[in-house]
Formats: sequence, structure tokens, C-alpha cells
Amino acid sequence: MTAQLMPWILFTLFIVVMLAIDLGIFNRKSHEVSVKEALAWSGVWVALALAFNAVVYFWQGQEVAVQFFTGYVVEKSLSIDNIFVFLQVFAYFSVPAKYQHKILFWGVLGAIVMRAVFIFAGVALMREFHWIIYVFGAFLVITGIKMALQKDKEIHPEKNPLLKVLKRFIPLTSDYEGGRFFVKRNGLILATPLALVLIVIETTDIIFAVDSIPAILAITTDPFIVYSSNLFAIMGLRALFFALAGVIKRFHYIHYGLAAILAFVGVKMLVSEFYKLPSVVALVVIAVILAFAMLASAVWPQNKKAA
Repeated sequence: MTAQLMPWILFTLFIVVMLAIDLGIFNRKSHEVSVKEALAWSGVWVALALAFNAVVYFWQGQEVAVQFFTGYVVEKSLSIDNIFVFLQVFAYFSVPAKYQHKILFWGVLGAIVMRAVFIFAGVALMREFHWIIYVFGAFLVITGIKMALQKDKEIHPEKNPLLKVLKRFIPLTSDYEGGRFFVKRNGLILATPLALVLIVIETTDIIFAVDSIPAILAITTDPFIVYSSNLFAIMGLRALFFALAGVIKRFHYIHYGLAAILAFVGVKMLVSEFYKLPSVVALVVIAVILAFAMLASAVWPQNKKAA
């Protein structure tokens, strides 16, 4: 039992240490994250993921290492969709640039907990009820088709049910109050707009998890591999956001690539009982789809009038 828990303990300790370094050393004060800083942190998280992948290779072998890397690529790819939503949310609430990192930091903490719940529930369902794999597979195929047909993905924060509840029971301030989520005035606790933004970010992550968790379960059902690859993608999401925020809209074909990836892993799930696609082949297919979507965006720029 101790041997089984040790990887979880060490990995959790690693995540806690990295979060402490992030918040306690490099981002103690709210500031606007530059593209240079974001690219540096993106490089750090990619390097850490690759280093961890090497550890998995020597620990569990090539097959599991390929599964980890494939899962990481899938989650990293799907996280690009999150960036579009973050941009919309920050624009809607007019979030100052210096507070955006703080929002994403606490958003990541919430995502870590929620993803753990989704992952363990998904793995338990697949092990207890094998037929659920077909439900997940069909869901991913349908989601991929819907994503491909959906021209523009818009969110409406004002319709968020949690926001409606918060606004009903907790009074709000009109300003950002120095980056605080709540302030106390005349004995009353007031929520700031930053708290509203965090709620929207957290609830949208739940929606994204509904798509991404079944997608990675199509690659592997090993809870540790699923969780670790998921967390590496999430931890690097903040830096990726600031690195790509200014150019992400140029990748106008990326959602077709993401739709194709979801449909592909859905089909992989549906046929898994009859044909088990090698992990290396799945990785190559996913990488080719993503690369083609990005290349198409560069070769055929979006018409400015259409944008």
C-alpha cells in the first residue's frame, strides 16, 4: 500500500512546492505578465512535463510513457479552448491585466480538486460498468461534431447560476479593491468583481472537464497517469494564456483541429473492444491533426471582415 501511495505523495508534494514557488516567490505582488515571462514559464512547464515523462519511461516502460505523453498532448491541445474563454471573461468583466494571473492561479487550484473528482469518478465508472466506455466514446464524437459545426463559441457570464445566487445574498463592490476577492465594510462582507470572475472561471472549467476527462480516459485508465498528465497541462495553462493571448485569435482553424481530436479519441473508445489502437499511432494522429490545424491557420489567414 505504501509503495502504491508513494508516487501520489511525491507528485502532490511536487505540485504544492511549485505552487508555493509561483505564488510566494515569483508572483507575490500583482503585476502584468509580459510575453517574455509567459514564454519562459511555458518553457519551464513543458520541460518539467518532458522530464516527468522520462521518469515514467524508466519506471513503467515505453507503453505507459507514450500514454502519458499522448494524454498530455490531448489535454494541452484542449486547453487552447480555455484560452478563448478566458479572453472573453476578462474582456466582459474588464479585468485589469495585473490581476489576471491571480485569477488563473486560484482557478488552477480549484481545477486541481475538480479534475481529481472527475478522474476518479470516470475511472471507477469504467471499471465497474464497462459499457460506459461506449457512452463516453459516443459523447466525444458528438461533442467533436458539434464543435466543428459551431462557428463562434460565446459565453454569457450574466447567465451563470452561481453568479445569480452570489448577487442575491452577498452585496457587491463596484471596483476591484486592490485585487481582493472580498472586503469588509461597516460589518458587512462585500464581494468584489474579482470574486465574480473567479466563479465564472471555475464553473467553465467544470464544463471543459466534462469533455477533456473522457478524452484522456480514451488513452489510458491508469488514475495516476491520467491525473499527472492532466495536472501538467493545467499548471502550464496560465503561462500559455499570457504567451498566446495576443495571437490566439489568428489560429482560427484550431477549433476544427480540437473537434477532430475529440472525434478521433471518441472513435478510438468505441472500437477499443474490437481493435486496440497502438498508443504511438494515436499520438501521431493527434499531433498531425493539431499541426495541420495550426498550419492551415497560418497558410489561410482569416478574412478581417469575417473576423
